[in-house]
Amino acid sequence: ALEKKVVKSKVGEKVSLPCCHEIPRSESLHKYRVYWQKNITDVVLAYSEGNKISQHERYQNRTEMDPWNLTLWISPMEILDNGSYQCVVQRNSVLVCSDSVILYVTAEFSKPNITAEVSADSCESTEMVITCSSHGGFPKPRISGALNNMSVEWNASWVSESSFSPYNVSGKLVLNVTKDVNITCTVEYSGFAKSTSLLLNKTNDCFVPPAPPPYNVITASIIIVITFILAVTLTARYLPRHVFPHCCKRQDSVEEGVKEYTKAPMSSKVTSETSSV
Repeated sequence: ALEKKVVKSKVGEKVSLPCCHEIPRSESLHKYRVYWQKNITDVVLAYSEGNKISQHERYQNRTEMDPWNLTLWISPMEILDNGSYQCVVQRNSVLVCSDSVILYVTAEFSKPNITAEVSADSCESTEMVITCSSHGGFPKPRISGALNNMSVEWNASWVSESSFSPYNVSGKLVLNVTKDVNITCTVEYSGFAKSTSLLLNKTNDCFVPPAPPPYNVITASIIIVITFILAVTLTARYLPRHVFPHCCKRQDSVEEGVKEYTKAPMSSKVTSETSSV
């Protein structure tokens, strides 16, 4: 089976849908019947013997057909024009050809808008709620993101009145930011994409005090200090009694030696005098 033809267009544009037959210049549309149908059931436009015999009310003043190659023109495009179209050509009530073409209609989404709200703050990190939103597009989009070029998954939600109405999309992330980072939000739809980036700044850079030592370390330190103080006190009391007395006795011995030395010459003198007498 042959693949169906695909035509892509945007809301507001003019699009052409090709048919399966081209009328020779030697003939004219008067010998043909041409039907343009949507989803088989709705007749968009129909010609018989060169005259328009039918047209759907939704396509009033928005369609025209080339009388030679039977191309169907639609302008301006609407979201509801999205779907499968079929061109049926008959000549003298005999089927010449029948072919289908799929029309994809897209509506541009707005440029994504990113907002960041601080939900909690500390010296170590800043907790932020990141929201990305876009609206007015079609078909249903996919929302993706990146954090410093690393892929992230958004918690996405969509709002639309119907399957053929514009979509509003939003995504939410909760991040713990420990340093300045760049967040990107991308809305993808039918081969198109729109992106926005935002620099997230860590809001609070503060000094983190060192953690206090454990209780047992404090207790041990106090015991060591008290023991040291007691040791110094006892030493101060012990030294005057045991060290200084030895010093004094030694000094007394020296003084006695000096006295004996001074007395010795006098004894010699007395002895000499006695001898001479």
